[in-house]
Amino acid sequence: MINIVLFCSAGMSTSLLVTKMQKAAAARGIEATINAYPEAEASKRVPTANVVLLGPQVRHALAKVKKVCDANNVPIDVIAPRDYGLMNGEKVLDQALSLIKK
Repeated sequence: MINIVLFCSAGMSTSLLVTKMQKAAAARGIEATINAYPEAEASKRVPTANVVLLGPQVRHALAKVKKVCDANNVPIDVIAPRDYGLMNGEKVLDQALSLIKK
């Protein structure tokens, strides 16, 4: 089971993207838990994650969250604004999976 964690401003704006990512994972037969949380919960949520993605609106927090991710050996990246804006669950899932394989 892959645990993909997304962080955004309040944990709400990303819920549609999470749903689309879950559907994409299910269609591919990938067992994944995908959730969105407020960026302020990073230290609480990162230790159980396999990969972390930040919404473009919280990219300013990358350095702070990266420290937590590095301490837990969890890869992190910022979701491309276009993929986020289009709510492209397939592409964002691909992004998460590619980070895990590195």
